[in-house]
Formats: sequence, structure tokens, C-alpha cells
Amino acid sequence: MERKSPVFTAFIYACAILLAVVILAPLAWLFVMSISPAADLAAKPLRWWPQAADFSRYTQLLSRAENSAGAAFTASLRNSLEVAAMATLATSVLAVPAGWAVSRTPSVGWSLSMVIATYMLPPVALSVPLYIGLSHLGLLNNVFGLALIYLTILAPFTTWLMKSGFDSIPREIEAAAMIDGAGLLQTWRIITLPLAAPVVATSALFAVLLAWDEFFYALLFTSDQRAKTLTVAIADLAGGRVSDYGLIATAGVLAALPPVLIGLVMQRALISGLTSGGVKG
Repeated sequence: MERKSPVFTAFIYACAILLAVVILAPLAWLFVMSISPAADLAAKPLRWWPQAADFSRYTQLLSRAENSAGAAFTASLRNSLEVAAMATLATSVLAVPAGWAVSRTPSVGWSLSMVIATYMLPPVALSVPLYIGLSHLGLLNNVFGLALIYLTILAPFTTWLMKSGFDSIPREIEAAAMIDGAGLLQTWRIITLPLAAPVVATSALFAVLLAWDEFFYALLFTSDQRAKTLTVAIADLAGGRVSDYGLIATAGVLAALPPVLIGLVMQRALISGLTSGGVKG
């Protein structure tokens, strides 16, 4: 095994620490803002740490008192959870078999390329036809309608990701199972799908994150607490309706918690899924 010089090792650790600081510093400042009194946030020079931590904003945003900021926030939190869950489930049901079909039938690979091409279009180019379609279906300002829109965004990317995962699984394994008497569906369910589980988990994780963070369509197709998502609710707080920047920071912290927790739980599957196509054998 090749030994690395101490200088090279120190350089690697320094780069890793620098990357961690760059990524975590904004999140740390967001949390500090959320527990800082308004006077500290307006002080000059700026106080980088509050004289007394104030967690009352968390209680305020998580309360469900009628016509309060907390009621609007918790409603948008529920809507985001519902939309992300529905969109991810529908995307997985569609993308997993579609990715496998394209992987095992190269002659239809052009169809996936065409779908990916539509994914490259700017969202504003599709906003008018999508708005008209949802209006005709009566799904404007509706979590199901928003999940349906997110499905059109997530399905191309996750299908492409699933195809890459299935490409890394040798076809000979499936052929051997069929020679032993297993049917096509049985082979796919018992042999192929378990081997592709890390990629399926990775695709689902990306789908959740993309649906959770989407803003443009949520802003365009929702109008009140029945369907408004967290990204739009936070934008409302930052749009001049709230003068307390700490409250906006608190909303950001709470909005970041679900995807961070999901990422921590699924990090092994994520790493395995992202590297599964790196080596074939």
C-alpha cells in the first residue's frame, strides 16, 4: 500500500476543514440569528453571539394559534411534507420500472434523452400551459395538483439516475435466474430490485430534496394555507410582512431540519447509490 507524505495528508485535512467551514458557516449563522434578540441583530457593530439566547421564536412558529404566524408556518410545513411524500412516491413508482426498461432495451434510449431534454427547459417556459392544465382540472391551490407538477420535474431525472444504476447490474444475473425458471417479473422483483436498492434510495432522496426546495411552481400555483409550501411561506416572511429577521432565520432552521435528518439517516445508501455505477464487474 502506498504511503502518503505528512504534507499531503495535512493538505487533504485542511481542504476538508475548509470545505466544512464554507458549508456549515451559513447554517451556524442562521441558527445564531434565530436565537438572537432583535436588538442584537440591529446592533452596530454586529454581535456575532447573543448576550442571552432567545428560543421564543421557535415556540412562536410551532404554535397553532388561529391567524398567527405559527398557524401559517405549520400549515405550510404540513403541505410541504404531503407534497414531497406524494411526489416522491409517484416518482419512484414510475422511475424504477422505467429506468430498468430503458437500461435493458438500449434501442429505446432515445426516448429518455427526449424526456431529459424537456427537463432542461426553464420552468417559466412551461408555466402557462401547466397553469391552464391545472385550472381545467380544478387543481390550482391544491397539494395533489402541486405534487402532480413536481412529478413532471422529478421523473426525468430519477429515471436517468435509475437507468445508470441498473446499467451497473450485470444482465447475466437476470439471465441465470430466468434459466433456472424464474419469470421476468419474478426476476426483477427478487434479483434486480434488491441489487438496485441503494440507487432506489438515492433517487428517492434526491426526489424528496428537489420537491422540498422547489419554489417557482409553488409560488405560482398556490395562494393560501391550503396548499402553500414552506419555501413560499418563508418568502412571505422575508417579503416585508415581518421585520424580525430572527423569525425568518428560525423558519429557515426549521425548514432545513427534515431534509438534513433524512440525509443523515440515508447517507450510507446515498454514498452507495452514487458510487454504484463507478465500477462494473
